[in-house]
Amino acid sequence: MTAARAEDGADPEWDWAPLRIPAGVSRTAAAAQLSLQAEFGGWELARVLRFTDGSRRVMLRRKRRPGLPLPDLSV
Repeated sequence: MTAARAEDGADPEWDWAPLRIPAGVSRTAAAAQLSLQAEFGGWELARVLRFTDGSRRVMLRRKRRPGLPLPDLSV
C-alpha cells in the first residue's frame, strides 16, 4: 500500500501508512518487516487490528519531513 499525507488538515504533523498483512504471514516475519520499516523509514506502529481470518491491518505513522517522498510499503 502507499503512504498517505493528511491533506484535509486533520493531522498535519504526521504521515500515515496503512498496511495489510495477509493471514499466511507469520508473526515473526511481520515483526521483522515492521522493524525494518521502523529502523530505516522512521515509521512507528500506531495501531494493529487482527481479524478472525488471521490477517492484520496495521497503521504506521512518522513525523512529517517536508521534501521526502512517501515510500510504498509492502509485506
